[in-house]
Amino acid sequence: MTRRMTMAQATIEFLKNQYVERDAQRHRFFEGCFGIFGHGNVAGLGQALHQDPSFPYFLCRNEQAMVHTAAAYAKVSNRLRTLVCTTSIGPGATNMVTGAAAATINRLPVLLLPGDIFARRNVAPVLQQLESPQTQDVSVNDCFRAVSRYWDRIQRPEQIVTALPEAMRVLTSPAETGAVTLGMPQDVQAEAFDYPEALFQERVWQLRRQRGDSRAMETAAAWIREARAPLIIAGGGVLYSEACGVLAEFASATGIPVAETQAGKGALRYDHGQALGAMGVTGTPGANVIAREADLVIGIGTRYSDFTSASKTAFQNPDVRFLNINVAEFDAYKHAALPVVADAKAALDELSILVGGYRVPAEFAGRIRAYREEWDHEVDRIYGLGHGPPISQGEVIGAVNRVTNERDVVVCAAGSMPGDMHKLWRTKSPNTYHMEYGYSTMGYEIAAGLGIKMADPSREVYVMVGDGSYLMMAQEIATSIQEGAKLNIVVVDNHGFASIGGLSEACGSAGFGTEYRCRTNGQLGGNRVGVDFVGNARSLGAEACRAVGRADLDKALAAMRGHGRTTVVVVETDRNEHVPNYESWWDVPIAEISDVPAVCSARAEWLAGRKKERDYL
Repeated sequence: MTRRMTMAQATIEFLKNQYVERDAQRHRFFEGCFGIFGHGNVAGLGQALHQDPSFPYFLCRNEQAMVHTAAAYAKVSNRLRTLVCTTSIGPGATNMVTGAAAATINRLPVLLLPGDIFARRNVAPVLQQLESPQTQDVSVNDCFRAVSRYWDRIQRPEQIVTALPEAMRVLTSPAETGAVTLGMPQDVQAEAFDYPEALFQERVWQLRRQRGDSRAMETAAAWIREARAPLIIAGGGVLYSEACGVLAEFASATGIPVAETQAGKGALRYDHGQALGAMGVTGTPGANVIAREADLVIGIGTRYSDFTSASKTAFQNPDVRFLNINVAEFDAYKHAALPVVADAKAALDELSILVGGYRVPAEFAGRIRAYREEWDHEVDRIYGLGHGPPISQGEVIGAVNRVTNERDVVVCAAGSMPGDMHKLWRTKSPNTYHMEYGYSTMGYEIAAGLGIKMADPSREVYVMVGDGSYLMMAQEIATSIQEGAKLNIVVVDNHGFASIGGLSEACGSAGFGTEYRCRTNGQLGGNRVGVDFVGNARSLGAEACRAVGRADLDKALAAMRGHGRTTVVVVETDRNEHVPNYESWWDVPIAEISDVPAVCSARAEWLAGRKKERDYL
């Protein structure tokens, strides 16, 4: 049997009948579609969504933001649910490219359906078409090829019969997921075809927990039993696998300490006996010292970014071995590791049995306790610094951390705040620390907060955003008002790009071009450019106020929970009061030749740091 429908109508009908199942728990995979309509999709996908209200449509303000919202929705759902994003051809499509890159780098499933040029070509060039003198088979949607896990252009209506299942295969793959892009020519969207009824039947995609090769698992257990100073590095795969509970039990039973990547933060509660906190460039002293001396590094669900490995300087034991547990073979083999290509939860369940009664040596366990106690005191010191006003960023983080409950979610992405939060934030349960640091996308924060709130309206969401990132993409405040999705937004006003300003100073360039200042004498060195963030937030529909000093901030945060709609608190911070770096280094190349003495000095320090970089072969 067949059903005659337009290609766009058939696409929506297929998407609303897709489900995923893991551990006997079933979820509808697509919970609706974000979009902005234009001539490239309004008469196709727009018409299909209009006639079928069972598949919700959400209107955003910016195409990049809608992809961030969908990615955050998927992340907080442990990749078991996501949203669709549609745009017109041209700038609407290319605005999504940054969001697609962020989703793919962070391995989060989002389905992008940008409009495309006419497949029949006879009316070309159409509005917003980028012409090529070399070929007619190209459009701006080809930009998505490099940032998508799967890419296709639907040139005939019947092609979705094979394209949509392939898109689902990638989207539901724990190892291969990311952005999936189907370019949809605007004429083909409106064409009808007799589609097989089987295409629209409910389909359940089974997310099976891959188990490790038995010999690899036995070798892994033997390595653990031999280890005298092992360290677990928990990455985002621990959370996506929902392995936090078994990791906590495994760490308690063996005494092996756990350090967390940005994506893996929250794998353990901050007060778990084996939790050493953040790992790497933005890590704690205990985690980085133990990593430097470790004889066995057990990477679980991590891709070992340069922030995790401290640019390949973190692991200095000449006899260090790596054991990597990862669903992606690509990551499991990194650092010449013993690769266990497996689901994190399944592998930890099996390793718990195979390692038997193994415990780390008593002296090593004592060092872990000492590092934990020292770090707890350091966090308390920074939280209660009493700086200013303007107060320190560390105090702002502490104030927000203290008002959050067990299930509240904090979201951040770019600037100096992610590094400070990685170190300082005390996570109370999994999926409450939401950091986009794979791409560190400025503008992600508010859009992502919206996605988190939509995924679970019962939770309070706290968006931590610097003034620079706020100015790039604040308009989704209006979308949160539209959807009744209340966000708690804390804008840290440090008058520019404080993170890069600090890095510039460290590189000898004196923070050049990183402060919001008026031009004077040909340079951006005049008075600060004042921005009325409170007035801006109110104009978008939010409650808003400015807090001056710590007492004022505490009062504003307490009032924030009582508001029924999105609320913004703006607080000025001292951009020169930094949270220290602890026992770590990051490779940022310094100019080999310069007339500036500070740059020459920074170059010498950089050369010294590079000597610690290692290849693991």
